[in-house]
Amino acid sequence: MVGEGVLMECLENNLVSDVLIINRKSSNLTHPKLKELIVPDFMKIEQYSDNLVGFDACFYCAGISSIGMNEEDYTKITFNTTLHFAQSLQKLNPKMTFNYVSGRSTDGSEKGKVMWAKVKGKTENALMQLSFKGQYNFRPGFMKPTKGQKNIKAIFKIFGLFYPRLFPNSSLTLQEVGKAMINATVKGFTKQVLEVKDIKELSK
Repeated sequence: MVGEGVLMECLENNLVSDVLIINRKSSNLTHPKLKELIVPDFMKIEQYSDNLVGFDACFYCAGISSIGMNEEDYTKITFNTTLHFAQSLQKLNPKMTFNYVSGRSTDGSEKGKVMWAKVKGKTENALMQLSFKGQYNFRPGFMKPTKGQKNIKAIFKIFGLFYPRLFPNSSLTLQEVGKAMINATVKGFTKQVLEVKDIKELSK
C-alpha cells in the first residue's frame, strides 16, 4: 500500500524524471516515466546490477506484517533482506539516498519487548551505518491512501473516511510520505529518523 502511494506521487512529481520499480511480480502499470524490473528473490538483487546503476534514490517500501510470524522468520524478511538490498545498491550508487519505510513506535534501542519494533529498530540502525549520501528512516502512523490507489488495507479505507479528525498527531497522507521522500533526496533533512511530524514538515 505504501509503495503504491509513493509511486503515484513520484509519477506526478516534476522533481522526478525516471522511476524503476522493483517487484516480485508484474504490476501491469504503464507510464512514460516508469520502468519495471522483476526480481523474484530480493536476496539475489546483485544479479541485476546492470539495471540498478545511475539512480539518485531508493524508496524502499517493501515489508510484511509480523502477525503470525516468529522472530526468526520476521527478521529474515525485515532485516536480512532489507540490509542486503541496501548494501547491494550502496556498492553501485554510493551517492544515492536510501529512504526506508519503517513504522511508528519502532524501537531504536532494540531492547523492548515488542518483537516487530525491535527488528525494525535493528534494521534502521544497520542502515544508518551504511555510507550512502543520505539515509532516512520514515515512521508513518495511519496513512490516508491517495485517490486511485488499488492496494489498500481495509482498516485504512475506513480510517480515510475520518481523516484528519481521528488521530491528527499520528496520521498523515501517503501523498505527504511520497513528497517527503522526494524532498529528502533533493534537499536532505536534519534527522535520519523521521516521525509523523517530521514527515509532514519535510513534505512541504
